Amino acid sequence: VRSDVSGGKRMLDRLSPVFIQWQIQKVKSEVYSLHRSIMNENNQTVIRIKKLRDNAKKPARGSASAAGYDLCACTDADIEILPSETAGIGTGIAVEIPEGYFGAVFARSGLAMKQGLRPANCVGVIDSDYRGEIIVAVHNDGTVARTVHPGDRIAQIVIMPYLPVSFEETEELDETERGAGGFGSTGT
Repeated sequence: VRSDVSGGKRMLDRLSPVFIQWQIQKVKSEVYSLHRSIMNENNQTVIRIKKLRDNAKKPARGSASAAGYDLCACTDADIEILPSETAGIGTGIAVEIPEGYFGAVFARSGLAMKQGLRPANCVGVIDSDYRGEIIVAVHNDGTVARTVHPGDRIAQIVIMPYLPVSFEETEELDETERGAGGFGSTGT
């Protein structure tokens, strides 16, 4: 919040802790309200999917408490990925993610550790207004060629809420103990 002060100078007004807490509660209430509107009778959030190919697999968790839902390759044939190469692999599904959420596409830890395969962009973002096929850019960090077979689990998706923001340019930022200290500045 900005205001003009005498002499034409501008300064950043400090927001009161009460106002900040009120804003946090307001956002929590809006997220809860949105969340309630997309839940089924089992108190689970519903994400609609559309199979674009007959052999596409619905995302599934590896265990009851897993946060990520596995995404599977939906291809007609094996795909070989050479070392240091990337291949776009379709999943054969499109999703309808509710407004206020996004799909974060992460590596499967076992696939990354054992075969050196991971999403090329490390974390993919599927926006709530995207309705096309989920395609995972799979990168081979290893030293030997790896093969992805139809139906292989290639990544995992986690549905997460986000906070829409606006960015405001300023001449100064509030001081902190860390300041501009970057990589390794807090110890290793």
